[in-house]
Amino acid sequence: MKVLPATEEHIKIATALVRTGGIVVYPTETVYGLGCAPQINDAARRICEIKGRGKKPLPLACSSVTVARKVVEFNPIAERLAERFWPGPLMLVLPAVMEYGMYVTHGAKTLGVRVPDHEVSRSLARQSGGVIVSTSANKTGIAPPTTVEGAIQQIGEEVDLVLDAGPTPGAIPSTVLNLSGEQIWVIRRGPITQSQINTALDA
Repeated sequence: MKVLPATEEHIKIATALVRTGGIVVYPTETVYGLGCAPQINDAARRICEIKGRGKKPLPLACSSVTVARKVVEFNPIAERLAERFWPGPLMLVLPAVMEYGMYVTHGAKTLGVRVPDHEVSRSLARQSGGVIVSTSANKTGIAPPTTVEGAIQQIGEEVDLVLDAGPTPGAIPSTVLNLSGEQIWVIRRGPITQSQINTALDA
């Protein structure tokens, strides 16, 4: 396991690892993320094992809204929320368009996607083909880390590379909304509040 400053040169090194099945820790605007190429099922399996995550689908970070539309099926509510809050700490769960392996989906017909408001994570996703797994860099049940030290303490020896950009700007994992049905379900409360969501939808 290597720890490197999150420079553009080192992001390229991380990208090369991701493209060949590697596991990397990287910063987002909320907490440090744990990522791999979602199309490499063995890498996704490793992430599930590292986290002790069980059979829960892995969330994805996209480099842009355009890319996200190729991964999941947007509806009018998703379009409005993405326009208002992306890039940002809001994950939308929508019907899957892109097909990924069992260790990404665990049989679900939906995927959670967002465009992070952090240049390192967007650049890593962009250079990795537009999409990267983006789950928090922690063991399941333990608080997600906002520093490299916290990430290393929990999972450092089990990953291939850590990109260090200092403490993350935020400390709360992203808000998660399930928009795959007729109603909006709040899966996880986070930085984007219910009031902000309601205001965006009422505009």
